[in-house]
Amino acid sequence: MKSFVESSRFKINILLILMTLFCFSLSAFRYYISDTKVFLFLNWNLFLAWIPLLLSSFILAFNIKSKISLIFIIIVWILFFPNSPYILTDLFHLRARNEMPVWYDLIVILSYAWTGLICGFISLKDIEKRLSDYGNRNIINGVIVFFLFMSSFGVYLGRFLRWNSWDVLNNPFGLFSDIVLRIIYPMEYTKTWGVTVLMGLMLNFMYFTFKWAGANDEKELQPENKSFNGLEQF
Repeated sequence: MKSFVESSRFKINILLILMTLFCFSLSAFRYYISDTKVFLFLNWNLFLAWIPLLLSSFILAFNIKSKISLIFIIIVWILFFPNSPYILTDLFHLRARNEMPVWYDLIVILSYAWTGLICGFISLKDIEKRLSDYGNRNIINGVIVFFLFMSSFGVYLGRFLRWNSWDVLNNPFGLFSDIVLRIIYPMEYTKTWGVTVLMGLMLNFMYFTFKWAGANDEKELQPENKSFNGLEQF
């Protein structure tokens, strides 16, 4: 129990919970002061952003290794993963309003966007860790890059076409039709692929910076620990 509490994952989870509570308090305070529900929808968006992290945590916590179970959970994860970076696009709602200063609303949106993005990146790192048991590093990196571009395409579908993750069940034919049209006639939907490619590149840069920065920190600490252990033995 002590090792679990002292683990980095436990600390990250506590930090994410605190960040989520901070976000909620910002929107609640805004509602209390302005008596408007302008940004209360961000709480729902953040809840959706937590779902990929809960799914990936489930995979690791219960050590899911059955390929069928793993494929099923990852498919569900893929459907919800775009909700994590999606909150970045809620910056579209930022404008001057009489009831609250624009700087406060900027902090509100950025707080939700950052929390959602970190939930997504940690969940993606979890998925990468589990997939590494079934392939070499280069293939897994390629899959992760593909997932991030898929996510940016999902963000486009949600922001501009107003599709939701559960529309896979509610209206699969309509969703499938919109996707296929953009694949068959890409030159007629330049906005789709512009958003997908540029946001996909941005998410890849952000994720691999997030991933490698953490890996470098761990490597830098290891020699110190070894030296310390050597001195302790001496």
